[in-house]
Parts: sequence; structure tokens; C-alpha cells
Amino acid sequence: MFCSISGVVPEEPAVSKKSGLLYEKRLIQRHIADYGKCPVTGEPLTMDDIVLVKTSEIVKPRSSQAASIPGLLGIFQNEWDGLMLSTFALEQQLHMARQELSHALYQHDAACRVIARLKKERDEARLLLAQAERQIPMSASAAAAANALALSNGKRASEDEELGPGGKRIRPGVSGDVIAELTECNSTLSQERKKRQIPPTLAPIDALERYTQLSSHPLHKTSKPGILSVDIHPSKDVIATGGVDTSAVIFDHASGQILSTLSGHSKKVTSVKFVPRDELFITGSADKTVRVWQGSENGNYNCRHILKDHTAEVQAVTVHATHSYFVTASLDNTWCFYDLSSGLCLTQVGDASGSEGYTSAAFHPDGLILGTGTSEALVRIWDVKSQSNVAKFDGHIGPVTAMSFSENGYFLATSAQDGVKLWDLRKLRNFRTFSPYDSDTPTNAVEFDHSGCYLAIAGSDIRVYQVASVKAEWNCVKTFPDLSGTGKATCVKFGSDAKYMAVGSMDRNLRIFGLPGDGAEES
Repeated sequence: MFCSISGVVPEEPAVSKKSGLLYEKRLIQRHIADYGKCPVTGEPLTMDDIVLVKTSEIVKPRSSQAASIPGLLGIFQNEWDGLMLSTFALEQQLHMARQELSHALYQHDAACRVIARLKKERDEARLLLAQAERQIPMSASAAAAANALALSNGKRASEDEELGPGGKRIRPGVSGDVIAELTECNSTLSQERKKRQIPPTLAPIDALERYTQLSSHPLHKTSKPGILSVDIHPSKDVIATGGVDTSAVIFDHASGQILSTLSGHSKKVTSVKFVPRDELFITGSADKTVRVWQGSENGNYNCRHILKDHTAEVQAVTVHATHSYFVTASLDNTWCFYDLSSGLCLTQVGDASGSEGYTSAAFHPDGLILGTGTSEALVRIWDVKSQSNVAKFDGHIGPVTAMSFSENGYFLATSAQDGVKLWDLRKLRNFRTFSPYDSDTPTNAVEFDHSGCYLAIAGSDIRVYQVASVKAEWNCVKTFPDLSGTGKATCVKFGSDAKYMAVGSMDRNLRIFGLPGDGAEES
């Protein structure tokens, strides 16, 4: 039997009537005198509650306190007893302090989470209020609908939205903070462009002249063949395609394997775009919707937002250089400017002067200019900050099927039924036209590579031109036949440093062109 305080065998054992615990008599006497409670249970305790346990007595010799060894031992014993009591009390206090600290830390963590959520809701409410003040006065019901829309995390259906005057949906508008962000991005990219050099790793012309088909990959269904759009991730060797079979496919070029097939659209997927951050991916479809997908660690993509702001086929998706906003263009003769994180349509811009729909769209590399092509052969240039049409280019025949801005920021290439036109954005004029096909064969795609050194066009075949100046000749350095057998190459994209090209046609195969030995093996 051991003392509950000192943990050693007691010389004068005593038992508590209340707790049944065993103590050294002198220790429990001193504790009761100091605290008046049980040292273990904390219950009130007096010496009347202590019962001595009889044991055989040990006769000790008499000793003077400090003049003999037994006396010193007695003094040491008393000091030891006091130390034991003090140590025991400190241990109990330490245990209680640890419990209180743990509880306080838990409460602090919970309070921080609540504060962060409240701050987020406050900022959203302030942003909504500031945007509403710039718009026409809204009714109370319309304001409530706009607030619900801003806090819905982007997953919304058009039938849930309130309509403003004239039957138009209420849009919060492009705020001053957004404009400031776009302007800062423009300034940064403009300065970087002045210092930019052509990368030494860029594929040279003599290598591109020797490009041939390296592989062909059947990514889409045979029942509904046709690839309508292709995009390549800017920092990964991953290719995306959108097909007539209503699905989008994420394909790993290096391994030649399909990473993910994205299903959800009910009609053909007309446009696909990677967002170079947060594993985001955007698809536009003829079912009038746009979907924002979120990639996961296992390679799968989950639908994050379904956007239903258009009333006709979505023909194009283009991502802003900030990677925080994107624009969609539709045959309903409007384009929408979205916040990527929330899926909120900040503004929807239509052109009251015409009824033609938009068939293509692209952001200028600096982000403050947007180009759109219409079904009536017109190219429009927009100021993104004011959403105003600042220039119009005409001269094409048929719908403008595609457009691409050069990385130098000076040239715009557009394609249509009559071929490809090159526009000088400094003088707002057409300075060169390519008519590679007959009048019955449209040019379906046009694309500058990221360095701005090469231009690819696709129609009944695929052609690559060397980019030159306004006055110098743009030479065709390579022509690839359309090996799909359909006579319709629908989309083309350059890989990193133009080391390869990805081509989609009206069959179900993605074709890779490059230098033999550098690409994937023939499949």
C-alpha cells in the first residue's frame, strides 16, 4: 500500500472515510491544514474524516534536531514532506491549466473560422452594393435576386433570375476593382513584352519543314464523329478536345492515354479552354450552356459551375490573361464577361445595331481588347473596360470561324469562308489575305503559336506560315494533308515551343504532327 500523495509506503498510514484513499498521516494533516480538501478528489475534508490504520510500531531512538544524524534526517523528512505536497499541488494545477488551454485554443480556432466566413459575406455584400449603385435603380425583389445570385457560388439556372426593365437580366457590372486589376495586368504584360526575346528552344523552320504525322488517337465516339475544338495546357503536355459527341476529352500527350472524359453537355462541345491555374477547365456547347470544371488529384474533373446566361449556341470561350475572368460568345448576339471563381456573369454585352450572332472570340494578349467574329462576316474590336465597340473590320465572306491575336500584340488573324485575313491593330487595316482553298471550302481555324513566329490555318488541309512584318512576305513553310478522309480539319493548336501541332478533324481522331523521334509513337 502506498501513500496517494508521496507514492511511498507510509510510516503512519491513514485512510479517508470519504474516498477510501490511503495517506501518510503527517502529509494529509498538512494538506488539510493548508487547503481543507482532499488532494485527489477535491472534496471538503477534515481530520475527523481521517482514520488511522494501526500497524506494528517501530521504536525510534530519540535525537536532537540538528545535532545528530537522526535529527538531520528528521529535518530532511519534513522538507521532503513539504516538497511532496508542493509537487502534488503543482501537478494538479498543471493538469488543470492544460485543460483550460486546450479549451481556449479550440474556442479561438472556431472563432477565427466564424470571423473569416463573416468577412467573406461582408465583402460580397459590399461588392454587390457597389455594383448595384452603378446600375439603374432596382426594385426590392430584383435586389434580393441579385444578392442571392452573388452568393450562389455560380451554380444557377436562368429561370431563377429576376428580370429588370425591358426583360433583361440584371447584371452587377464590371466594378472599379476589376477594371483596376485588368489595367494592372495590361501594364505588366506590356512591359514584359518589350523585353521578351524569342526562346532559343523554339522549333526552327528547317525542323518544322520536316514535321509529319506522329500519331493518331481515337478520342471520341464513332457514332458521332468530329472534333470541333482543341486546346493545349500552357504548362503541361496535356491536350483537350471538344467533340460532336457532346463530350470533352483530356488527353496526356506524353503517355498517349486519356486522362478524363467530361460528360454533361446535351449537344456538341464547340469550345474548350484550359485555365493555367487551380486545375480549372472551361467548355462551351451548342446546348446554350458553359461549364467550368475543377480538376482533382486523381485526374478526374468535376463540374463546378453550369452557366446558363445565353439563349443560343455558345460558339467560343476565351480566358483573360489574369486567369481570373473569361468571356463567352454566342449566336444570341451577346458576349458575357464572367468572374471565374464565382461563375458570376458580371456583364452581358449585345449589339443593338445588328442581329448577327457571334461565332468566334479571343482576348488580346494584354487583356484590355476583345475581338469577336460574327455570322455576318464582321470582326468587332471591343474595349473590355467600357464594353464599347471601338473598331469594326469587314471584308470577309461568310461567318468568321476563328481568330487569333499574335503575341507581339500588333496582328490579328481571322478566318472565314474566303480564307484568312491579317489585320494591323495599330492602323486598323487589313494588310494581307490568304485564300488557300476554293470558294466552297471554308477556312475553319487560324492560330498563332505562343512565340508569335508561326501561323497555322486549317481547312481542307493544314498550312503553317512564317510570321513576318506588315510589308514582308509571309511564306508558307509546310502543308499537311488532312488524313482524316473528311476533307475538314476543324481546329489546330501549337504545342510548347511549336515542337508539335495538335489537329482535330471531322473524324473522331486527334492527330499529332511533329518531328519524327520527338513525339509520341505511331498508334
